[in-house]
Amino acid sequence: MEITMKEVFDLMISGIPGAPYSETVDTLKTGDPNRKVTGIVVTFLASYEVIQQAIASGANLIITHEPTFYNHLDNIDWLKDDAVYQAKRKLIEENQLTIWRFHDYLHSLQPDPTLVGLLKRLGWTNYAQPDMPFVCQMPPRKLSEFVSEIKAKLGLSTVRVVGDMQMTCQRVGILVGACPGDMQIRIMSDQSLDLLIAGEINEWETSEYVRDSSAMGKPTALIVTGHSISEEDGMLEIVPWLQARFPEIPVTHIPTGHALVTI
Repeated sequence: MEITMKEVFDLMISGIPGAPYSETVDTLKTGDPNRKVTGIVVTFLASYEVIQQAIASGANLIITHEPTFYNHLDNIDWLKDDAVYQAKRKLIEENQLTIWRFHDYLHSLQPDPTLVGLLKRLGWTNYAQPDMPFVCQMPPRKLSEFVSEIKAKLGLSTVRVVGDMQMTCQRVGILVGACPGDMQIRIMSDQSLDLLIAGEINEWETSEYVRDSSAMGKPTALIVTGHSISEEDGMLEIVPWLQARFPEIPVTHIPTGHALVTI
């Protein structure tokens, strides 16, 4: 039985309230929606290397969480004469790849698969509050112990930290990706968090709030993991869902990895 790209997209959003959205970044970025699917690759971001690996696997559909062309809306008007963009576009088109983004719809699911995936990786699922899974009631430990655990379980050589490494943390919040600073701060305050684990921050926002709070005698802490590592496991979560619905189509997850390294 032949399955088209559009049939995959339609099924993926069919159970989401309000879908299809009138305004969303979850659109077709390249390719023909009516082409037959030969294989699906799921990834955090369709980097040039991920695209090469997808081609080698025989897949012709990439479902990506983040933009392919370096800006949130995948606007390419400003890139048309850029050599890097042109080379990436050429690779995609020569191999007849279809790229579809799955961002807004993914984050609208409850619970959010990106959070579910990260909780599983950390082994913290049982600590998450049922009504607010982004808040975990943890056994009390020093901030330094949380840092060591997160680095080990996420395979990170470094994380960014604000706070006293000897302070005790028990009520821990997890906000994946790049949530707005005001959202991060409100949740820290409203939920009386000792520690917030965030994927990404603006340096003049949440980190400064945590620093001021601690200076006022209310110790709080922040661990910043990096955007991609906080959400990659969320894309892995949709692989078995796709496999169950399209058993005749190979579905694989290709991790994007980190562009940034700490020297």
